[in-house]
Amino acid sequence: MSSLSGKIARFTLDLNFENIPEVAVWEAKRFLLDSVGCALAAVNNEDMEMMYRFIEKMGGTPEATVIGKDAKTNASNAALMNCLLTRAMDYNDIYWEEDPAHPSDIIGTALAAAEANGKTGQDALVAILIAYELTLRWCHAAHPGVREIGWHHASLIQFVSPYVAGRMYDLDLDQMMAAAGISASSHFTLGGVVAGHLTNMKNTAAPLASQAGVIAALMAREGYSGPVEVFEGKEGVFEVINSVEWRPEWPLRNLGEEFMITQCAYKAFPTEALTHQPISAALQVCREHRLAAEDITEILVETTVRGADILSDPSKYKPTTKETADHSLPYVVAAAVADGNVLPSSFNDEKLKDPRIWDLLGKIKVVADPEIDAMFPGVKRARVTITDNGGQSYTAQVDHAKGSPQNPMSDEEIVSKFRANAAEVLDKEQQDRVIDLTWHFEEVEDLGEYLSLLR
Repeated sequence: MSSLSGKIARFTLDLNFENIPEVAVWEAKRFLLDSVGCALAAVNNEDMEMMYRFIEKMGGTPEATVIGKDAKTNASNAALMNCLLTRAMDYNDIYWEEDPAHPSDIIGTALAAAEANGKTGQDALVAILIAYELTLRWCHAAHPGVREIGWHHASLIQFVSPYVAGRMYDLDLDQMMAAAGISASSHFTLGGVVAGHLTNMKNTAAPLASQAGVIAALMAREGYSGPVEVFEGKEGVFEVINSVEWRPEWPLRNLGEEFMITQCAYKAFPTEALTHQPISAALQVCREHRLAAEDITEILVETTVRGADILSDPSKYKPTTKETADHSLPYVVAAAVADGNVLPSSFNDEKLKDPRIWDLLGKIKVVADPEIDAMFPGVKRARVTITDNGGQSYTAQVDHAKGSPQNPMSDEEIVSKFRANAAEVLDKEQQDRVIDLTWHFEEVEDLGEYLSLLR
């Protein structure tokens, strides 16, 4: 119990729905609706069809619903599939401090484990809140973040998912610590999944780490043990990843007293988080000055070192896959200018070959601004200057993306985003039903009934 994993386990076991502030519960419902919408938007993607086939071939006890299909599988497989669906469009939530994270990458695990164990919507909301409260704190635990030294932030998900699943499997304290040790010692992710030419693994890394929580919880329930001091012990996380300064107080900071879920952001565009300010700035310039793609000779984007490096390396100027394109700062700015918005359809095969976008790609220059970089991560500023054919230049600067706590999305905007994402799968009546049940999720007794609507 004196170990960090034990203290986190104690919080996980002791958190009661009645003690969670109403504002935090409501935010969990908003993120749930946003996440299932993101999942529905992805069900017809080619890569999701590959994973559906994989899940079907894996087989398993039909105990948890697979979103988008009239099918059930075991909780582990359902967690992987549903977490991947949520992540596939790069449209789900974002939090970025020392490290970035998408806490909703764990919602699929919460729902699968909850359904498999006959839990209610109220139980699942507690699991979702555990996912957010732990993940957001881990984003502060290393300075600089592990992402800065080559580890992908999906590595943080393996620290959280066993607690979320463990709560739904009714693990006791010792079992919970064992599950944490099993998962946290075995699912580190290399930053290479988002470097250069991106592959399907860009979206799959976090879902695999989230699925690991279900596997670890099941193993621990059967008596399997794991390293209790997996974080602070000999050759544990803090000792092995030693190029950062670990702040072990952060995972416990005000845990159960301050609910940080309200500090997490939504995405207004289905793209990498640091592209949102440049997209918004480019759209602002074009709308204010009525510029079309054909009117433009140059676009200068001033951003962080990260934006100028990872998001604008040579491969990002010639993307051939959705995964590379939605992490390409030049591509998404070009798409925004060409089409007046960036939508999931901006990354289909036809759009990836759009000559108007490719013409603009050659006119875009991305540079790192030291002053902008010094503000990061507190302010994620971007500045875009567009020069027209007459030599006139126009500039816009955006500090806070739409969907951030400083520039929030309303309930109505969350609903509109859900409807747009769900439109190809659900008719309006079905959408209405999902929205209503989500807003009253604590009253849902049968999670299988709720999840069966998502197809």
